[in-house]
Amino acid sequence: MAKLCYYEVLKVSRESSDRDIAKAYRKLAVKFHPDSNPGDEEASKNFKLAAEAYEVLSDGDKRARYDRHGFAGVEGGSGQFGSAEDIFAAFGEMFGGGGGFGDIFGGGGRRTRRGSDIQIQMTLTLEEASRGVEKTINFEKRHSCETCDGSGSKPGSQPQGCQQCGGRGQVLQSAGILRVQTTCPVCRGAGKIIVDPCGDCRGQGQVNRETELEVQIPAGVDDGMQVRLSGEGESSSSGGPAGDCYCFIKVRKHKLFHRDGRDLILQMPISYTQAALGAEIEVPTLDGPDMIKIAKGTQSGDVLKLAGRGMPDPRGGRKGDLLVQTYIETPKKLGKDQEELLRKLAELEKTNVLPEQKNFLKRITDYFATSEAS
Repeated sequence: MAKLCYYEVLKVSRESSDRDIAKAYRKLAVKFHPDSNPGDEEASKNFKLAAEAYEVLSDGDKRARYDRHGFAGVEGGSGQFGSAEDIFAAFGEMFGGGGGFGDIFGGGGRRTRRGSDIQIQMTLTLEEASRGVEKTINFEKRHSCETCDGSGSKPGSQPQGCQQCGGRGQVLQSAGILRVQTTCPVCRGAGKIIVDPCGDCRGQGQVNRETELEVQIPAGVDDGMQVRLSGEGESSSSGGPAGDCYCFIKVRKHKLFHRDGRDLILQMPISYTQAALGAEIEVPTLDGPDMIKIAKGTQSGDVLKLAGRGMPDPRGGRKGDLLVQTYIETPKKLGKDQEELLRKLAELEKTNVLPEQKNFLKRITDYFATSEAS
């Protein structure tokens, strides 16, 4: 009987990528796996054929020879799998390592787990965020118990292997036609049972302890950013690496400045005369006072820029700017001389303004007196 084309076996086209070919093979391998089809010779045959096709099409040289010369180009170099175990040995890394299909159909062993991560919040002033700062943080976390050296057993005693999982930390459970590997519910994946627990940690292998750390906060951090302290999280209960500590940054609102990325925005009041005639005024910055020029005819809402007086980039980029947004401040009270000058200006501009209070009241009195006489 003529052999099926390897592309047809995997149900892919000749233009398919290596990734598509691998994906198609994984799908067929799970479908025709012997554990899913006990006693089915046809499924076993298809399982081996899919592996044979993948062996050729996943190899660039073999695939090129197969495309040019068909089966003759790869004769003797494929189809050497005598059993499912041979296939697992050849392609096991596709399914999670040397265990082949262990994670899907069983096998594997006890795994160490990484310790838990810790999250803390750190509040900074805008000045601290601008310059960078070293902060001391205090928090509580789980450490490996020094009394039992993290074993959970009382000094001098040893834990016993879990009989439920045989010390593997994993058990097989049936799910239809498949066998699914899950964490052992008795030992919770540890593979052992504490029979004589440590008095200090009560068999947990870990104890809570106050911890103090010095944290270097880089200049330019913004609200919501985080700083990771690798390995400063909780210790692992199974001998794995410790977790990480994440410092989440919160920057307090500032009385003068509003932050927009790397830029700082300052709303600066100026007088009518400064806006009309121009001026040079002093403005605050995070690094101390600086001078800025107000051009003649500046309008309320105009934005002036002090380059490089904003926030630094925590990733090392260009420093931001200070954007000074002007608004014209109208005085609520005027002195007599000020009012006279402004009224003269209004006359020059032919601007309609409210009359002086005394004249206005006198006109009202005269109006009513004229009305009564008539």
